[in-house]
Amino acid sequence: MDIKVRLKQMTKTGKMQMYMMSMRSALNTKALFSDGTEEFVSPAQPMPGDKVNIRFRTLKNNVDHVYLLYGEECQELVLKSSMGSFDYYATEITVGEEMISYCFRIISGKVECYYNQRGSMRNREPYYDFRLLPGYKTPDWAKGAVFYQIFVDRFYNSDTGNDPLDNEYAYIGEGISQVKDWMKYPAAMGVREFYGGDLQGVIDKLDYLKSLGVDVIYFNPLFVSPSNHKYDIQDYDYIDPHIGRIVKDEGELLAPGDRDNTHASRYIMRVTNKENLEASNELFRELVEEAHRRGMKVILDGVFNHCGSFNKWLDRERIYENEEGYAKGAYVAADSPYRKFFQFNDPNRWPYNTSYDGWWGHDTLPKLNYEESEELVQDILRVAAKWVSAPYNADGWRLDVAADLGHSSEYNHEFWKKFRAAVKEANPEAIVLAEHYGDPWSWLHGKEWDTVMNYDAFMEPVTWFLTGMEKHSDEFRGDLLGNSESFFSAMSHHMSRFPTPSLQVAMNELSNHDHSRFLTRTNRRVGRVAGLGPEAANQNINKGTFREAVVIQMTWPGAPTIYYGDEAGLCGWTDPDNRRSYPWKHEDMELIEFHRDMIQIHKENRALMCGSYKALLGMHKVIAYGRFTWDSQIAVVINNNYEEMELEIPVWEIGVENGSLMEQLILTTEAGYNIGRMVYSIENRVLKVTLPPVSAAVYRKKF
Repeated sequence: MDIKVRLKQMTKTGKMQMYMMSMRSALNTKALFSDGTEEFVSPAQPMPGDKVNIRFRTLKNNVDHVYLLYGEECQELVLKSSMGSFDYYATEITVGEEMISYCFRIISGKVECYYNQRGSMRNREPYYDFRLLPGYKTPDWAKGAVFYQIFVDRFYNSDTGNDPLDNEYAYIGEGISQVKDWMKYPAAMGVREFYGGDLQGVIDKLDYLKSLGVDVIYFNPLFVSPSNHKYDIQDYDYIDPHIGRIVKDEGELLAPGDRDNTHASRYIMRVTNKENLEASNELFRELVEEAHRRGMKVILDGVFNHCGSFNKWLDRERIYENEEGYAKGAYVAADSPYRKFFQFNDPNRWPYNTSYDGWWGHDTLPKLNYEESEELVQDILRVAAKWVSAPYNADGWRLDVAADLGHSSEYNHEFWKKFRAAVKEANPEAIVLAEHYGDPWSWLHGKEWDTVMNYDAFMEPVTWFLTGMEKHSDEFRGDLLGNSESFFSAMSHHMSRFPTPSLQVAMNELSNHDHSRFLTRTNRRVGRVAGLGPEAANQNINKGTFREAVVIQMTWPGAPTIYYGDEAGLCGWTDPDNRRSYPWKHEDMELIEFHRDMIQIHKENRALMCGSYKALLGMHKVIAYGRFTWDSQIAVVINNNYEEMELEIPVWEIGVENGSLMEQLILTTEAGYNIGRMVYSIENRVLKVTLPPVSAAVYRKKF
């Protein structure tokens, strides 16, 4: 070959190599992706000894090497396939019994980066590594399931024969009262007033819940208790006859001015008589059976950090002192079999020792003393297994103030390991779900809780972004209102503290019994019922903002959880105003239909139930994100501005190619919503849409 021709070819080849290297060095970090869903980790919930396939996505022909870093290991992934704009790399590892933390190292020419749960970054941050927990499995039925929270006293009164009666007994210094007007606002000291909602009322409304699309009912506490909220449990073994069934109803009410509950013979009969207690348990069994027959699950609220001063183990009110079949309570007698169930600070006060520890100093909430009583531990573990076993067959527990249980963090973890083991042995498919504020990671290693009520990685970021309000309506933050950077940063940080199986079943709430109703937060007014009055909670609300929130709730990773009445337009300041009665015959029917339609969209799309998540766009008062699997891609767009916005959503990042069509599944506005289908063609790899003020839209790739 002529030397000049050869040199020319070599020059061309060198230029081509240099060109290819320069192209490779332009690493497209937006294309990089992996997570813990089954599309990228298979099996996603491995058992010890399993071989696990781990995959990583890059832009096609964009990287030179992808490595998996875990422990002291560095393993190169192999290019396995290409699809659309992407290359998919994979490797296989064998897991043992210990947790594996891992991230990816990507090399493209001279460019190098790491990829973890927060995306790509220059330097490795092990805090955000992905995690595999061999042997850890959360119930499949709960992944993406629609939960519905019921505060029973305020849901529906079907059986008036079990209603609490005026002055039936005294609670916190006053006689209780029966509310005659179902639509009355709760009183400021509403803990002593009862609307009469009961389990038969829930049974009567199961078809409504089914029609709404509910998969799981979460009940606030149901066990015998003197309060309407029932977080001060009196007897863990029985459903309260006031919400169950009363078959034997004798005795007297308290006389006017009498506060001595030893005289409350009507109450004593109602809550200590075994016929009433067994009949109430039987009604709960019937409720669970009816729910299961409709394909719905039922989970109970477990209050195990503390009980109530009425509790039979303590018996501060001396309800059980002279009743046949009950041992003396620890308040009553020093030789009570329950003496060590509580911590007493003065050993010389019996009989009627008031020196027991109360949770946060409340003597109505005696703290349970697990460390000093193995009998207490075993009794609670028995209760935990009892209610998720036949004949009751509940489907799990929500654990009240779970991080507070015990006198040390070491014991707390020890107890919840025992609790999980007891529950899972009794019912392997039961869920263990905890109330928790803050980082839940130390309880989510696969040996304690399945998941938590998702405040940090859902309720709070959504509330701040859409309303600028703190979840109690106690503060307004203009710097967080519409702050998309803060929203996505908070979400990615807090979501990283969940293993994927835990995140997929996390309880995503907008409202609940402890915080103001979300619809009230849309008025952006700081206050509580004591200062502003209940009517103020209904004023200047924005249903458009609420609809935006529901769209996020039904499309975000986790289990969307509706607080009873939210779907019907119920407002309310924080406790007790958030516990208003369900507005039967006064419902906002359009909001109910909207919830039905959004729930249907959620349940008809696997990508929304358990698919991957990726942030796509963030601007002032605008966010867009994608949910996707191999065969389904969905984009969600929120415009919280008071003006129309023309937006370009980079849907190529979730696998939607040029020439594809995307259909609009729903569009919400301040005035209402529309489920008429509109179709958009994808050009330049983006979805171009114009969103009206205060709106949300969901788009799905057409096939």
